[in-house]
Amino acid sequence: MFTTLTRKQLIFDVVAALVVWLFFSPVSLYPQVWSGSTGWPDIDWPATAVSVILAGALAVRRLSPALSLALAWVGAIVQMLFGLPPLGINFAIFGVLYAVAAYGSPRVRRFGFISVFVGAATVAAYLAIGAWLVNGETMRPSADLIAPLVLMLALVFAASTFGLGLSYALGALKRTRLSAIETQRQASVAEALAASEQERNRIARDMHDVVAHSLAVVIAQADGARYAAATQPEVAAEALTTISQTARSALSDVRLLLTQLRHSQAEGPQPSLADLEELYSQVRGAGVELRISVDPAPRSDPPAAVQLALYRIMQEALTNALRHGDGSAVDVSLAFEPHTITLRVSNAVAADDAANPGGHGLIGMRERAALVGGSLETERRGSDFVVTAVIPVREVQSVAEPSARESV
Repeated sequence: MFTTLTRKQLIFDVVAALVVWLFFSPVSLYPQVWSGSTGWPDIDWPATAVSVILAGALAVRRLSPALSLALAWVGAIVQMLFGLPPLGINFAIFGVLYAVAAYGSPRVRRFGFISVFVGAATVAAYLAIGAWLVNGETMRPSADLIAPLVLMLALVFAASTFGLGLSYALGALKRTRLSAIETQRQASVAEALAASEQERNRIARDMHDVVAHSLAVVIAQADGARYAAATQPEVAAEALTTISQTARSALSDVRLLLTQLRHSQAEGPQPSLADLEELYSQVRGAGVELRISVDPAPRSDPPAAVQLALYRIMQEALTNALRHGDGSAVDVSLAFEPHTITLRVSNAVAADDAANPGGHGLIGMRERAALVGGSLETERRGSDFVVTAVIPVREVQSVAEPSARESV
């Protein structure tokens, strides 16, 4: 029933109501002054009660529109019961109807809308009855008076409906504006939350790629060092060096991602195609041979988002090859066509991993490809597991020169 207002809003409403009451009280409470009588004027207590009630209705118009409308009706009924003429404080009713339409609940707004027409009809009937009672002796019923009386009632009803309805309509416009502002605020909040969630998902995927790949390299190197420790100490030492470097690199990447998570607006450096060689070196260091083919070769740098997607897909595909492969060579191919880039990674799958060679990383690779408008397919070709990603590029790359092939 009551709306939460700030202290400033509550003080403003009370002061505004007090100012209106003080402005109209000389006319409402001391009619003798305006009639030309001398001496100290007597207070009109019924008019005082009506003015206080209507001023109170105006003071709580935003705190409780329902209570404000009820007080306005109570003041109007008291005014009619004592047969008081129109008072200046009656203008407070316009403010009440405005607040009801702007801040009231749906039920209160319906009562306010009905009050516009009921109030206008009541005003017209009250003024007509009052005029009849005051001039009862001279206003005898006759056919000549019916038409002017009906016209007067119609004009008073129309004028009252217009004034009360205008106040209600202005309040409805205010409510529409407040609703639009709130909708825009909620949309902004939703967009910010969606952007934050998208950023966190991106960071989570990056974290998965970094940790999963680095741990796969560390495990492979650790296994090799354990077997070579007795017979080939120098190989074990190289493996431990690789483990140390990979762990440090992974720790650096994780710290960077955590920094981005704390400061979501901060942009950190992202891997690109130039970092693929370091990725290849890590996989080779883990004891897996890579056969790399680039045909056609790129004629210009793809967009940064495309490079990041290619790097992360390649990283996850090679990680899966380390985890689930049988240790044989892995075939990697990149084809930079004029409008698309095709990445393909093929490796033989170990017998014990034949059921699910890809693991959960396939979801992340598909999301990476989808983010840049591409697609990713996985399939079994005999004992091989093949990952194929096709990513569109906007830049048209020239392939006029003969394609270059690099095999390692």
